Amino acid sequence: MIRQISVFVENEPGSMMKVTSVLTESHINIRAISTFDTPEFGIMRLVVDEPQRAKESLTAKGFVTRVNRVIGVELEDRKGNLNQMLKILADGEINVNYIYSFVIREGRAPVMIFHTDDYEKAEKVLKEADVKLIEDTEL
Repeated sequence: MIRQISVFVENEPGSMMKVTSVLTESHINIRAISTFDTPEFGIMRLVVDEPQRAKESLTAKGFVTRVNRVIGVELEDRKGNLNQMLKILADGEINVNYIYSFVIREGRAPVMIFHTDDYEKAEKVLKEADVKLIEDTEL
């Protein structure tokens, strides 16, 4: 299981840097990041080495945060591999709310991070299809 921290930021210059500055000052390593914006605010989704401590550090500085579970799967860098994983989930009737990837893993395969409403079912279906699930300790 991987924990992700979501941080709500204002849509203004330097707002994301303020988040990364707090994490840097707290000696927290960012392993993956995805951003999403609306006209009013942005959402930064981060996979970090210490999600609970990241939440505490950011909350102390006034940021609105949330820690939630996501699933990480290791996918070899080859054509159609992402499609194959998404087909497994679709065939299992599992909705994927959002997805993002990261590749900085020192010689290891990229990881796709995704959020769903049914983690237990998603993990079961992926394991049955021999898709390699990634834990926090493997990042």
